Amino acid sequence: MREVTFAATQMACSKNSRDNIDKAVNLIESAAKKGANVILIQELFETQYFCKDQKEELFELAKPFEDNPTIHLMSQVAKDNNVVLPVSFFEKSNKAHFNTIAMIDSDGTIMGRYRKSHIPDGPGYQEKFYFNPGNTGFKVWDTKFCKVGVGICWDQWSSEAAKIMALKGAEVILYPTAIGGEPDNNDDFDSSDMWQRAMIGHAAVNQVPIVASNRIGSEEGYEISNFFYGRSFITDFTGEIKAEGSRDREEILIAKIDLDEAEGFRNSWGIFRDRRPDLYRALLDLDGNE
Repeated sequence: MREVTFAATQMACSKNSRDNIDKAVNLIESAAKKGANVILIQELFETQYFCKDQKEELFELAKPFEDNPTIHLMSQVAKDNNVVLPVSFFEKSNKAHFNTIAMIDSDGTIMGRYRKSHIPDGPGYQEKFYFNPGNTGFKVWDTKFCKVGVGICWDQWSSEAAKIMALKGAEVILYPTAIGGEPDNNDDFDSSDMWQRAMIGHAAVNQVPIVASNRIGSEEGYEISNFFYGRSFITDFTGEIKAEGSRDREEILIAKIDLDEAEGFRNSWGIFRDRRPDLYRALLDLDGNE
């Protein structure tokens, strides 16, 4: 039996970065006290979600991976609390900019980074203005507690990304997120059920637990405002939701998963035994042609 306790947090972000960072640290420390081993905080938690608008001055929010003060702070927080901690940040690398995760092990070691691969573009989510497509490929880190894969928000709609992380050995897949309203949709379409179902599907077809952390609250932009619907959640390796957040409260979700049981389940089902990569060549083309 190898039980690992996962936590997902959700919070509202203000225009004060210091307050947001302090709030994130408090949630992490509280989750650690509840027994969490791996703790996920939401996408771009240092600031409000700035991608609502296209503003040149917002590029000033970006910081390098090296000597990044928030990453170094979170490294100490991870070490002090003996937790694995993925940290989302807006990365500047020479002339390029990325939506990036720094992976921190429970001893404070900064293990590396993953850059968001799929970049959305639409009203309220104008990320292509700010971010280059990630060039790291999909990553899996062998942390103290388990092998961790991370996708970032729009990555969660890609079954291929989840499959690659599972093939690389991920025992859990984490998705820090910023998703909510659709400002161009006049019928008040609510994507939150579909959002959950997409990731629940990743859990079921790869037979690994999924942890998703989303923000909450309304945020005023320069030209567009938006709200974020929370509903952060944790599944087990069958896709069953073990913990789910509300739409509007700052919360810590906790679930304990037996990863040895998950491995035995995967082996007995034979999902990975019966794959046919020789038939999947059409996936390499945008239009499905080989």
